[in-house]
Amino acid sequence: MEPITEREIRTSFVNCSKGEAQRLGLPADLAEKSWSDLDFLGWRDPGAPDRAYLVAPYEGRLVGVSLRASGGGARGFGARSMCSVCLTTRTGGGVALMTARRTGEAGRQGNSIGQYLCTDLQCSLFVRGIKTSAVGHDLDESIDPAGRIARANTNLHAFLKRLFA
Repeated sequence: MEPITEREIRTSFVNCSKGEAQRLGLPADLAEKSWSDLDFLGWRDPGAPDRAYLVAPYEGRLVGVSLRASGGGARGFGARSMCSVCLTTRTGGGVALMTARRTGEAGRQGNSIGQYLCTDLQCSLFVRGIKTSAVGHDLDESIDPAGRIARANTNLHAFLKRLFA
């Protein structure tokens, strides 16, 4: 992913008002991000723990998505869940159902979509092997890192496509 500015981030949001986009908390480490390791920028809002945000290149433009994490509570260390973007298996609440209000009239009527995502939204780092889950590498995959990156991008774009449908 190419580096993006605060202004680009705030103007990219498609499922919240301009006012909401202006008020959302940005990641504190934006200037230090290793952009070459990211397929999308994702973060949790420290001022609103149930809020998360994702900004990704999609169909030739930046698309920002406001997400709400499920309030199901932390699960035990033994419980495992899999992120539907990076396919990383995580324990202890490392994956949560995140919902996003749809765009357009459907969103104004309250329609939303959901996806199981890593709670820290660090999928890009997991598929590159920069971060590993507590579960470790329990899946014996024959796909190389470039294939895992491509698969994660395909999964993310499928989620974004549903947002606009």
